Amino acid sequence: MELTMLGTGNALVTECYNTCFVLQEDQQYFMVDGGGGSTILHQLKHAGINWKDIKTIFVTHKHIDHITGIIWMLRMICQHMRQGEYEGEATVYAHEELIELLKNLAVKLLQKKDVAFIGKRLHLIPVADDESVSILSKKVTFFDIQSTKAKQFGFCMELGNGEKLTCCGDEPYNPCEKQFAENSTWLLHEAFCLESEADIFHPYEKHHSTVADASKLAEELHVKNLLLYHTEDINLLRRKELYQNEGRKYFNGIIFVPEDLETLVL
Repeated sequence: MELTMLGTGNALVTECYNTCFVLQEDQQYFMVDGGGGSTILHQLKHAGINWKDIKTIFVTHKHIDHITGIIWMLRMICQHMRQGEYEGEATVYAHEELIELLKNLAVKLLQKKDVAFIGKRLHLIPVADDESVSILSKKVTFFDIQSTKAKQFGFCMELGNGEKLTCCGDEPYNPCEKQFAENSTWLLHEAFCLESEADIFHPYEKHHSTVADASKLAEELHVKNLLLYHTEDINLLRRKELYQNEGRKYFNGIIFVPEDLETLVL
């Protein structure tokens, strides 16, 4: 299985794209979030992924740096279904509140003739806390991260052979996630900035973590590989080096700080 980061930045970045990614196996794709606009189409193209091959999508929460790109995907999918240029069906998973928002936005923003495909070939499916579905022939369990801001879900994918990938969304770890995050082969966790620059970026005021926070957590949870995303973009040229150096002070596993469009083999 491969993971391609379409974007790695936080909501306000201008030097990279907002955090979203694609998991791929056997020419099947699972996209998580869509970033903040039509640039999602640019990122998919430059990642070598045909957006028409995206059949399964999960949206973590309603913040505009995650959901706006999804609206573009809904538009493109419905429009090309109408034109006979999109094969098969597509499914979008999210918690119930977010599914209703997506439906309402589609009705208000898309052409009526395109909206007609929602519920017929484009399925917007609500998922509940601790509900499991099969994606890429893997068991995926969604969970409520108990956000104090917008309602948000993460997910845990069983990779086989006792390995698992856990995505904690874009907020600090909550103990309610322990059953999913603990002993993860891959833990995807936000890191708003370096701990040494917390006085510059104020992560805690925005309900986010530092690199040190995420790294300490990964060590406590016996994680094997830690992937950091949803970062600032001021240090972009040296981000990988700086974040890994800080994280290694607290975490003995492997730290990944991917660039936009970077692909990792899981």
